[in-house]
Amino acid sequence: MLSHFCAATPALFILWIIMAQVAGQEDREKTTALKDLLSRIDLDELMKKDEPPFTFPKTLEEFEYAFNEYGQLRHIKTGEPFVFNAREDLHRWNQKRYEALGEIITQYVYELLEKKCNMTKEILPVDATDDEPTGFIYLSPDALSNPSKLLVLIQGCGVVRAGQWARRLIINQDLNSGTQIPFIERAMQEGYGVMVLNPNENYLEVEKLTKSPLPSPTETSDEPAEKRERKDDKEGKKKKEFYEKYRNPQRETETERIPIRENGSSEEHVLYVWDHFVSKAAAKNVFIMAHSYGGLSFVELMNQRELEVKNKVCAVALTDSAHNIWLQETTKSTQDWMQEHCRNWVSSPEPLDIPLEPMMPDCPRVSAGTERHELTSWMSFDSIFRFFSEFHAKEGEEAEETSNSVTTRSGSHKNKHQDL
Repeated sequence: MLSHFCAATPALFILWIIMAQVAGQEDREKTTALKDLLSRIDLDELMKKDEPPFTFPKTLEEFEYAFNEYGQLRHIKTGEPFVFNAREDLHRWNQKRYEALGEIITQYVYELLEKKCNMTKEILPVDATDDEPTGFIYLSPDALSNPSKLLVLIQGCGVVRAGQWARRLIINQDLNSGTQIPFIERAMQEGYGVMVLNPNENYLEVEKLTKSPLPSPTETSDEPAEKRERKDDKEGKKKKEFYEKYRNPQRETETERIPIRENGSSEEHVLYVWDHFVSKAAAKNVFIMAHSYGGLSFVELMNQRELEVKNKVCAVALTDSAHNIWLQETTKSTQDWMQEHCRNWVSSPEPLDIPLEPMMPDCPRVSAGTERHELTSWMSFDSIFRFFSEFHAKEGEEAEETSNSVTTRSGSHKNKHQDL
């Protein structure tokens, strides 16, 4: 009995090894199949499976929000501030909803510029044809005719449009901190003409036309068309069933951008507005306020029109400017002029207007009294107008001194002529 068992042991051992190998092979195949399956599943797309449709309200009223007497956005029924996470675990949908609200806010601010500030829209380019993309800026009634002072406002980059400093502040804080309305009203009260630039309106976005793919070399083979179609249908059905099983994402419309002539970037826009509007304005003293990337666009303007800017611009207020005199290769004369005529209010924990260490030899840096980049313009509001007033007073004194000097010289020449 024992001998039979001993004789059978090697055979059993071999059988056990074979079974283990087969099992291992099956496990490997299962693992490979699982890896292949996981590789085909886009987890981001999988999360979109249960998204609601991307259809959002078209007005503030339909959103059930309104601005209260303090300029704060509040829910009409609850009085609560705007809630970003309207639906948990649906970040993409929440973001799309936020962007839809942002577009409504943009139109709302345009209405404020036109109705509250009495500004008019000027189409760009000035010689635009009916079939080309256009942008626009806003002008006060006396922007081009005011003989004394003109204020030019330039915002930063991003989704913000004319009249806005920061969409986030408009939605989450209030209109005063997020829009340029307070600056426009204050400027008008103090006798400025005003131009509101729109440096992010650079293109027209249109739906992209889908092109039929060209047949591949394999599709032009000698294989019968009917057989090839049945094969394609079968493979297509399999792929569709697979993807529908694991994901059902909403497809976003593909778009393409058609640039606005001579206004395809913030830098181009600022240069274009200078050439066609600011340089032709009657004001003897032009004041510029530029936030973030707007500061970079202003410095680029100086690179392109240095002598014109020096002759016409009195002072420049920057807020957390993104300019860089080294990367933008400004001249020494530009840097010297900026030292004299510019001031940059930057985000800092220091109190408002406290001088800060210079980072570059261009313009003095002072604290904006806040560490939040988007708040630097609003927090510097009074300081900026005080800065402008000081420069305007200085320009007036210099003009008076020049006039007196000319008068004195004229009188001296007259006396000498009489004596002679």
